[in-house]
Amino acid sequence: MESKVSEGGLNVTLTIRLLMHGKEVGSIIGKKGETVKKMREESGARINISEGNCPERIVTITGPTDAIFKAFAMIAYKFEEDIINSMSNSPATSKPPVTLRLVVPASQCGSLIGKGGSKIKEIRESTGAQVQVAGDMLPNSTERAVTISGTPDAIIQCVKQICVVMLESPPKGATIPYRPKPASTPVIFSGGQAYTIQGQYAIPHPDLTKLHQLAMQQTPFTPLGQTTPAFPGMDANPQASTHELTIPNDLIGCIIGRQGTKINEIRQMSGAQIKIANAMEGSAERQISITGSPASISLAQYLINARLTSEVTGMGTL
Repeated sequence: MESKVSEGGLNVTLTIRLLMHGKEVGSIIGKKGETVKKMREESGARINISEGNCPERIVTITGPTDAIFKAFAMIAYKFEEDIINSMSNSPATSKPPVTLRLVVPASQCGSLIGKGGSKIKEIRESTGAQVQVAGDMLPNSTERAVTISGTPDAIIQCVKQICVVMLESPPKGATIPYRPKPASTPVIFSGGQAYTIQGQYAIPHPDLTKLHQLAMQQTPFTPLGQTTPAFPGMDANPQASTHELTIPNDLIGCIIGRQGTKINEIRQMSGAQIKIANAMEGSAERQISITGSPASISLAQYLINARLTSEVTGMGTL
C-alpha cells in the first residue's frame, strides 16, 4: 500500500465507521432519503446506515480516499447547518463546534495517539480540531470511539490525517465490530400480563403477554395435582427443545443477579429450564442452555436480552 500521501495521490479504498445518534442519522438521511442519496451521488462513496431502532446507529463510509473526504465534508457541513438552524431559536451567541465520532479498531488507536501522545498532538495542532480517543473499548467489541470536533474544515483535515495513520498501520488481529444495542424497555409481569416500562408508565405488551401465557400453559413440568393437559387434545408436554446462547463473562452477573435472583425470575416467567455453564479457563464467554417449549425458550431469550441491554445502556437500575 502506498504511503505517499499527497492530496489526491492517496487513492486506496478505505472504510470509515461513524457512530451517530438517531437525530444525527435522521439529518443525514433527509426526507425520503434524499440527503443521503445526494451525498452518495456527489461523493462517489458508499454510505451505509445500520438498521434498527437503536439510540445509536453506525454509518459506514467506503470508497477511495478522495470520495471518503467528500462524503465527510458533506456530513460536516450538514451538521453545521443543523447547528445554525437550531441556534436561530436560541439566545446562544457562540456557535458550538461540529462533532463526529469515529469508530476505530483498538489495535490502530496506539498509532493514532503516537508515542507519548505525539501523533494526536500533531493532528490537533496542524488541523485545529479537537481529537479524543476513548480509553475504553465500546461494549462487546474491540473498537474505540474517536471524537473529533471543530469547524467543518478542521474536521475534514483531521479525517485526512487519521486516514493516513490508518493506512500506514492496518489493524492487527481480528476486529470485533461494535454493534449498537436496541433501546430496551424493562419488562414486568403482573397477573399473567406483560408490561413494558416507558418513562413512568407501564404499557401492556400484548405480544409478550401471549408468549408468557403460552409459555406458562406449556410448562414441561406439570404442577402437582394437575394431570389435565393444558390444551384439550394436546399433550401437556409439547416437544421440549434446547437452545444455546453465549454470553460474555463480564455480563453474566447481570443475568444471574444477586444470589441468583434475576435468573430465577427469568426461569419463573418463562417456564424454561436455564443452565449456565461454568467458566472455561481462558474463555471470555459462558454458555447458557435454555430448555423448554418454543414459547418458553423465546420468552427466556427475550428476557435475557432485555437484561443485557439494560446493563449495557446503563438502565440496569430499573
